[in-house]
Amino acid sequence: MEPESGISTPPRSSSQRSWVNLSRNLILAYQSLGVVYGDLSTSPLYVYSSTFIGKLENNRTEEAIFGAFSLIFWTLTLIPLLKYVFIVLTADDNGEGGTFALYSLLCRHAKFSLLPNQQAADEELSTYKYGHPMQSATSSALKRFLEKHKKLRTALLVVVLFGACMVIGDGVLTPAISVLSAVSGLQVTEAKLTDGELLLLACVILVGLFALQHFGTRKVAFMFAPIVMIWLVSILSVGLYNIIHWNPKIVRAISPYYIIMYFKVCGRDGWISLGGILLCITGTEAMFADIGHFTALSIRLAFAFVIYPCLVIQYMGQAAFLSKNLDKIPNCFYDSIPGPVFWPVFVIATLAAIVGSQAIITATFSIIKQCNALGCFPRVKVVHTSKNIYGQIYIPEINWILMILTLAITIGFQDTTLIGNAYGLACMTVILITTFLMALVIIFVWEKSIFLAAIFLLFFLFIEGTYLSAALTKVPQGGWVPLVLSFIFMAVMYIWHYGTRKKYNFDLHNKVSLKWLIGLGPSLGIVRVPGIGLIYSELATGVPAIFSHFVTNLPAFHNVLVFVCVKSVPVPYVSPEERFLIGRVCPRPYRMYRCIVRYGYKDIQRDVGDFENQLIQSIAEFIQMEAVEPQPSSPESSLDGRMAVISTRNVESSSTLIISEQGDIDLSDSIQSSKSVALQSLQSVFVDEDPQVRRRQVRFQLPPNAAMDPAVKDELMDLIQAKEAGVAYIMGHSYVKARKSSSFLKRFVIDIGYSFLRKNCRGPAVALNIPHISLIEVGMIYYV
Repeated sequence: MEPESGISTPPRSSSQRSWVNLSRNLILAYQSLGVVYGDLSTSPLYVYSSTFIGKLENNRTEEAIFGAFSLIFWTLTLIPLLKYVFIVLTADDNGEGGTFALYSLLCRHAKFSLLPNQQAADEELSTYKYGHPMQSATSSALKRFLEKHKKLRTALLVVVLFGACMVIGDGVLTPAISVLSAVSGLQVTEAKLTDGELLLLACVILVGLFALQHFGTRKVAFMFAPIVMIWLVSILSVGLYNIIHWNPKIVRAISPYYIIMYFKVCGRDGWISLGGILLCITGTEAMFADIGHFTALSIRLAFAFVIYPCLVIQYMGQAAFLSKNLDKIPNCFYDSIPGPVFWPVFVIATLAAIVGSQAIITATFSIIKQCNALGCFPRVKVVHTSKNIYGQIYIPEINWILMILTLAITIGFQDTTLIGNAYGLACMTVILITTFLMALVIIFVWEKSIFLAAIFLLFFLFIEGTYLSAALTKVPQGGWVPLVLSFIFMAVMYIWHYGTRKKYNFDLHNKVSLKWLIGLGPSLGIVRVPGIGLIYSELATGVPAIFSHFVTNLPAFHNVLVFVCVKSVPVPYVSPEERFLIGRVCPRPYRMYRCIVRYGYKDIQRDVGDFENQLIQSIAEFIQMEAVEPQPSSPESSLDGRMAVISTRNVESSSTLIISEQGDIDLSDSIQSSKSVALQSLQSVFVDEDPQVRRRQVRFQLPPNAAMDPAVKDELMDLIQAKEAGVAYIMGHSYVKARKSSSFLKRFVIDIGYSFLRKNCRGPAVALNIPHISLIEVGMIYYV
């Protein structure tokens, strides 16, 4: 790392820092072998057998073998090495990668998002990363054109969702083809297993693989990198042996001349065989998708100096073996292994296949989590499998769905060639979508010329489009699987996003008028009882329509009301210091506030049991800050109209309120004045049944000799007394229905599709970790 300009650093210190940085990246590069490259490194198990199948059986000649290897070599060189290592890995979103990271970058540099809940304050987040203030006239015109046409923005979202669905399809197909290919080695041994026995063994391994997911990746991750490293050494050694022993002339096939001869000899059959050749780059997308767990440099080092040479030598060795043993193509990988080392290689191949499957399953969980954060997937249970490693998650519902689908594919096809057809189509679609999104990133984020973006797009579109066209010809022979899976998952995603967007727009257009609220007076025309009411709403601005519904249905409201909005912003992470955005609703005597809690699409909403205390402290800080009118450049807060970012970093040490710990006390002890004896006894039973309800009790007090404005002091005292009286969580239990004048398609999507998903996903109260005993729900029908 180079020292910043203007800072003199001793040469020794600089060299030490460079060595530490290199050492760290070398360690990360080693670790990435097990997480990122398990899938890519196991491709030699099935590439040649999938290529020389069908009509190409008539062209099994030495010249065709040389041509196939030349294709594999240049495919590995142009797509993973040139495109991903040198270009795509530089387009990370604050260290995060994948199609959603690219979409997030685009939404921040242009108004492409369809959910209008973004605010100016979001742009002040430290992870937002402003682009260059100056844009070329051409890119600005293109940006305005895309922002103006909602259909184009919708099409962009559909493309991103389609890419996400194909990754989920990979999560189904990778375990099936990897494990089935690995155990197929038993068919070349003397004691051959029958197809049924082989299938049963593969299914047992798959069930075990998915059953172990709840332990978390990191519980067994220390084994992953050594397994893949041993596997890579094995295929490198076997490859070198085969080159030397069978046909050293295979080295000449690196020349593109052999690709021309391949298509000249094989003709149309050679083009169709590209559907098998492309399997050599399956798993490439993981290099970009998993960048968040490592660094770009570590992933580059691992691929360029370990993965790439090992794979090239292995494919070259297999080609050398096949050029002299043309009848061994169906099980060419295992047949090419020298007899004395067959069993060790078989065992390590099976373990490597499991590792590769594990990586894509974990990636699928992450994709679902990101879709959920961006409002594109129903709420699901997310289990955090590591207390120390950020981002390691497990989603039970998705895990079992993936297991059932994987077993169905394995049992249904029982053939790696058919599964390979499906797998290749899914993989190439994701790679092509990344190319398209990268072209937009070059224009809008990097702000390069459209001409440069067009060169990038056309060059890789020609290569990847050719492969995709070959894969599409195999749709009847298994290629339909990822298309069907993607259609199902995409329908779920789009219906959920459409319903969420319609519900948000209903709230936006039916907000309660502030004039109406102010006309009611500070009492709001009802009895104000002790306590704090946290009113949850998806609106980031204004008062939701459901509040007026509350006012007309409930005879009393709490002395202090806080409108809470939990929303996702298009950044990977939001630091805790910037999470709370606090503001005031109505004049001071009303005691009504707004709190926007912001999360990034990779953030984990952990239930730390301290949300209430952080919220009270943040409101107190806002009241004090508002009184002294700090400058917008204050390090702890930045103003955004009537809203302010309040840092929660120093909650315990703030001078606004004195905080004293009272140990772990259950909820019934904390709210005595406003609860009946019967309800308190019910609460004690509830707490005994669910120990998680016990929370850290904190008492707030004003400093003894605080010199502050009397109005501020009164407001802070009201806040403290309300906190001691108790906190209630108020949510709307909404029913979304289509208007009678809506089209049949809209009524079907909203009344059947969206309604079904809402009833069968996790409730918002559960997803937000709201204690059930303190929850108040009021029903309301949304006609959208």
